[in-house]
Amino acid sequence: MQLCEVFQALGEDIFRQLVRGISIGKLKTYQVYERFKLRARMTKLNSESLRKTEPRLWARITAGEEDFAADLAQVFLLSHLPMIVDVLNFLQIPNEEGFFDKDLKPDQYLTEGWQERVYNEFAEKYQREILLFYINHLDWELTKAEKIFMPVPQHA
Repeated sequence: MQLCEVFQALGEDIFRQLVRGISIGKLKTYQVYERFKLRARMTKLNSESLRKTEPRLWARITAGEEDFAADLAQVFLLSHLPMIVDVLNFLQIPNEEGFFDKDLKPDQYLTEGWQERVYNEFAEKYQREILLFYINHLDWELTKAEKIFMPVPQHA
């Protein structure tokens, strides 16, 4: 599965919420502001311009622009590092402020049902859309997952 397919499987509504959660300050802190502005083909990068360009960004994802999808994923994740640190610590994945060794062998950390456990642990603490994106991104990155995790809504 490609990263564009992860975005597409989660859907346009979740994508829109992810775009709205981008932290311009974090992009500047991690020095990806200018690069992302260029990659997103934007002359001005702020909350308002991001909202206006959502359809164009989504079109690039549906067109399968994998390099752009990777840049966008980085922007989403950098904007939510505290959640990433919490999830990695919960899974006991060794990390430094949310960053882990790319050669990490995930088998001992991502045991059967890990996605559901993470979702249940953090569903009330973090925005659903970014949590679902991160669970699926982590699965994609570490296990080359071929299917999307999407919890079934609980009915009362």
